[in-house]
Amino acid sequence: MASGQFTREEALLCQGCRHGCHVMLYADTKSRLWGRTPIRHIILMQMRYDGLLGFPGGLVDPKKETLEEGLSRELLEEVGVALPIYEEDHVVANYAPASCSKSLLMAHFYVKKLEEEQIREVERAAASTAADHGQEVLGMVRVPIHTMRTGAGLSYFLSHTFIGNARSQLVHTLLRLNMVTPEELHKALTHSLKEHTRTAEDLKATLTMIETKRDQY
Repeated sequence: MASGQFTREEALLCQGCRHGCHVMLYADTKSRLWGRTPIRHIILMQMRYDGLLGFPGGLVDPKKETLEEGLSRELLEEVGVALPIYEEDHVVANYAPASCSKSLLMAHFYVKKLEEEQIREVERAAASTAADHGQEVLGMVRVPIHTMRTGAGLSYFLSHTFIGNARSQLVHTLLRLNMVTPEELHKALTHSLKEHTRTAEDLKATLTMIETKRDQY
């Protein structure tokens, strides 16, 4: 264990822990945005029922099934495809933030590379056959890893609200797999912080407007 990170084996030794498994599905692509900006990679996340962004997956009971069997089951429910997940796809495990669960939760993170057509099939199935579509999952989204001159793209995406460790899991994976350079990520995060400030100001202004007009509604 280092810096609060656990291997799969170490995490399974946690006494009294619940286990949650989530996976980042991705594929390489040669497609371009508007025929100009390289997309490079298709990375899937989802808008959850609570309005937060996260990776597909869910709770798994290691006493009843392996972590990978449970994650594959969750994928069938959430994206409509029972993709095989293997132990070698496991990247890291961390304790989930206390705000995410009333009990101690060990969050397992997996990364699985697919072919582009497989990713597209997941997107189609998620919107048409997945049992949880429109309920626990409100829709699959792609992570834009490009950054426009205006700062749009990855920086705006990172300024959204994520569940648990999902944002840090995404950022670390982008770097580990060389999907973005440290310089690109630094620029995106800088823009993201500015967007957070602008959003906070906008929310305060909206709240003030609602309070002043409360009697009109």
